Amino acid sequence: MASHSHAHKEHAGEALVDAARRALTEAGEQWTGMRGLVFEELAGHEKPASAYDIADNLSRTRGKRVAPNSVYRILDLFVRNNLANRIESANAYLVNTHPGCHHDCIFLICDDCGKASHLDDDRVTGALRAAGRDAGFADVRPVVELRGLCEDCAA
Repeated sequence: MASHSHAHKEHAGEALVDAARRALTEAGEQWTGMRGLVFEELAGHEKPASAYDIADNLSRTRGKRVAPNSVYRILDLFVRNNLANRIESANAYLVNTHPGCHHDCIFLICDDCGKASHLDDDRVTGALRAAGRDAGFADVRPVVELRGLCEDCAA
C-alpha cells in the first residue's frame, strides 16, 4: 500500500478512550461526561457516523434527548484536536485510532457498504500541502477521499 514515513500506535477499546482523554486534556480542553459519551459512541461505529446517528443512539441509551447541535460542537472539537476525522463527502465522522499522532489521512470509502479506512502517505499529502502553499494558500489542510469498493464488496 502506501509508505508510512512515521510510526504511530493504534488504540482500541478502553486504551483508545484513555489516549483520547489524555490528548484532549494535554491540549488544554476538558474531558467532560458528555464528551466521553460522544467519543465512546463514535468509537463504537465501524462506519463513519453522523452527528444525528450519535445523538439518536445517545438519546436512546440515556433515556433523554441529546441535541445533534451539541454533538456537532463536540465532534468539531474532536476534529480540531485530532481525536476524530471528518469524512467530508458523507458529512460523517470516524474516530481517530491514534490520537496525538498528527498527520493527514487519505480515506478509502466503500461506495457499497460505506466502510471507511485510511492510509498514511506523507509523500502524497506533503505534495498537496506544497502545491497549496505554492498557490499562495496558508494553513493548507489536505482532505483526500478515495471512493470505490472495499475488498469484501469487490469479491
